Amino acid sequence: MENWNWLMHKGRLTVVGAGPGDVDLITLKGIKALQKADVVLYDALVDTKLLDYAPDAEKIFVGKRKGCYAYQQEQINELIINRARSNKHVVRLKGGDPFVFGRGAEEMEFAAKHGLEVNVVPGISSSVSVPASQDIPVTKRGASESFWVITGTTKDHKLSKDVALAAKSNATVVILMGMSKLSEIMQLFKSEGKSNIPVAIIQNGTTDKEKMGIGTVASIEYKAREQQLSNPAIIVIGEVVNHRQKIVNIKKEYQQKEEVLLEKE
Repeated sequence: MENWNWLMHKGRLTVVGAGPGDVDLITLKGIKALQKADVVLYDALVDTKLLDYAPDAEKIFVGKRKGCYAYQQEQINELIINRARSNKHVVRLKGGDPFVFGRGAEEMEFAAKHGLEVNVVPGISSSVSVPASQDIPVTKRGASESFWVITGTTKDHKLSKDVALAAKSNATVVILMGMSKLSEIMQLFKSEGKSNIPVAIIQNGTTDKEKMGIGTVASIEYKAREQQLSNPAIIVIGEVVNHRQKIVNIKKEYQQKEEVLLEKE
């Protein structure tokens, strides 16, 4: 009988991607999930304005700020199970896309093993959308045929070996959580003779706290210090970074032509 009661009250987990930061960049499906939530567990990179979509839900902050954890991952897993046991719908709200360095897959697996119904609502990944918000594409015909998205820091707090492999390619390289390893990353690209490759660092992308620095592999460390850039930030390495300035130049040229035409009139 006890097992039967558990099946009748097993609850469910929906892992939702909140997008890169701008509250308008969450998906409609993500909003609908929040509206049906009984409990929302949210991370540090989630704008708390999104919690307004779940006015009656219990809201628990489980993120980390500057290395300080509100909950360890094992505690988050247990929290999901405990809150879901009374037939509750738990929404795990995570920045960006929960399957791009978000541990969403791990949480879903843990919940499924404990009998919960599990679902995921994909989010707009910061790895693509944050550069795009600054007119930087990750691919562009004639400039980049592919792109890498790499974590700058592994679970062992070391630089991913994939960065060295990416530095050998002609692809755009997007590095998340890499600011603490910026010098080490740039050295890998310098060793491949790529000191002049453009680099952009975008901090707090798509939010009102956004900051950006643009330079080259050789100069970006200076730019980062000068503009006091730090995590959470995205590092974009590749010729596609130049696209932003091209758009600025085209806009200026068009504006100048308009002004000349107005003067003639």
